[in-house]
Amino acid sequence: MIKKILKILIIFIISIIIGNTAYGIYKEAKISDTPGNKAKKSELSIVDFLIGKTNKDEARVNINDTNNLIENNKDKQKVEISKEKVNLPETYKGYIVSAKLYIPKVDLETYVLDEKSDEAMWICPTKYYGPEPNEVGNYCIAAHNYDKENMFNHLIELEIGDTIYLADNKNGKVEYKVYDIYKAVPTNTEALLQNTNGKTEITLITCSDYSSKRIIVKAKAV
Repeated sequence: MIKKILKILIIFIISIIIGNTAYGIYKEAKISDTPGNKAKKSELSIVDFLIGKTNKDEARVNINDTNNLIENNKDKQKVEISKEKVNLPETYKGYIVSAKLYIPKVDLETYVLDEKSDEAMWICPTKYYGPEPNEVGNYCIAAHNYDKENMFNHLIELEIGDTIYLADNKNGKVEYKVYDIYKAVPTNTEALLQNTNGKTEITLITCSDYSSKRIIVKAKAV
């Protein structure tokens, strides 16, 4: 009797694992390999999208051009963003905290660290590129897709129109709406573009297809 129960239990567990794997593959397959908006000419040099790893000689971002865009965009922003004040700690597990990310749909609440080293990315998502959090421009966040409560393994669950919140001590808690989701190869740098026409945006980045591609989720402040 006990052996029969164990056999049924094992079959049940295997079925759940297979079902979850198949569902994950199905969700990823629904994500297009091209952005919803037409591709723009990149103002960036080729960037190594291997999360947490950047070769300074082979993968360099044109920081000066990007910073100029951010400064120019500040004068263009006309929409006042609704902000809720927060009080985030300066550090978390020895790393400087850049912001805090909330994604209600996938029950994600995590700090975003200011350092994108391999060590930091084992702890939390990290700021990958862009302006300060909740400032005009494109604040890019990268994280592993490991099955860990504060990683991006459930990013594939997001859809156009879903809500994301980003909080920091200067600007407070700001609401964003997802407007584009797609996959990109590591050498496609469009997701990092900073020419946002005076808008405040965030970009979430994680691995997909056995690290051969990246899932990109883009959202605008509302």
